[in-house]
Amino acid sequence: MIAFIKGKIEEKFAGSLVIDVAGVGYEIIVSDQDYDAAVLGEEAKFYTYHHVREQSEELFGFKSLVAKRLFELLTTVQGIGPKASMAILSLSDAENVRNAIANADSAYVARASGVGKKTAEKVIIDLSDKVGAPKIYGRSGEASKTPENLSGVKDDALEALISLGYTLSDATAALGDISPDLPVEERIKLALRQR
Repeated sequence: MIAFIKGKIEEKFAGSLVIDVAGVGYEIIVSDQDYDAAVLGEEAKFYTYHHVREQSEELFGFKSLVAKRLFELLTTVQGIGPKASMAILSLSDAENVRNAIANADSAYVARASGVGKKTAEKVIIDLSDKVGAPKIYGRSGEASKTPENLSGVKDDALEALISLGYTLSDATAALGDISPDLPVEERIKLALRQR
């Protein structure tokens, strides 16, 4: 399995990027946010999900490990394949989508291309208890905000815990009572002590 790809962005087209890795071009399907942020000629690293079907193989790419883990959770929902999962992740950054699911906001999830109301409700039912607390960790009172109002800042401490083997839900819970204003290293240490 290909865990990640690191190389120069050579081409951009229709929601896909071609990454040159030592002379080999890998086409990866990315979310709208990752596509928009990609700059031709720049070095980039994408965590990947390799989807194999009878007729084809596709490689999905994610700038953050959190986005990849959320994508993998979304694909476990019956009726949600990789394309629909990527459409849901294209609504906003992974943290906002995670918060929408945790807050049982099926209307937000239903805004994804190709995802109807019933499918969105199934996502909420299947995943709301698997994505972590319905707030941005460490901030009380945020749960009532809509995803558009959330900060969307990438959390390096959350990424680190997931790379250490925590599930998205466990990593979010471990950081729940730790101030986001602390240095990343301190937040990771405090979260690890809770285990």
